Amino acid sequence: MAVNEQTERPGPEPLASSRASRVLMAVCRVTVALLWIQNLSWKHPPDFGHSSDPPEDLYAWTLRGVDNEVFAPWAWLVEHVIVPHFAVFAWGAFAIEACLGAFLLVGLAARFWALVGLVQTTAITFSVLNTPHEWFWSYFLMYAVHLALLATAAGRAYGVDGALRPLWRQRGGRLSRVLIAAS
Repeated sequence: MAVNEQTERPGPEPLASSRASRVLMAVCRVTVALLWIQNLSWKHPPDFGHSSDPPEDLYAWTLRGVDNEVFAPWAWLVEHVIVPHFAVFAWGAFAIEACLGAFLLVGLAARFWALVGLVQTTAITFSVLNTPHEWFWSYFLMYAVHLALLATAAGRAYGVDGALRPLWRQRGGRLSRVLIAAS
């Protein structure tokens, strides 16, 4: 146990801030970014598989959220809100995942995008967790990695957040406070 220098009492040791830890967290952040970017490759705008027979791509996977119900309220939402307005949903999912990839790749507002990744992972999990032949651990691993990015403020390790936080602190103001919280 570490000794708290102010009180000389034993206390928890802080997380490692060694160069190796920072490099590994940056590698983790970039890897997750590439996962989100690669995930765009099978979402084919502008129809995202909606006009194919049988349904393909994102549209087919969206329908699995109803066919292989994970969480009844989510299946209802998919069937009654998302499927009837599929184009809006598809473009929104595409934009969110593109931003997840881009912002995590450069390490800008990494804590905010880790939270977005948790929400997007929840939507994906509720849609396909019970689909036959899905490896359920992949979704739990996505949760774990986004929690790690959130907990460690991974954008500060060789990312834009680390470079700009001192500037945001100096400037002050509402936007700077928001950016500091997001990083």
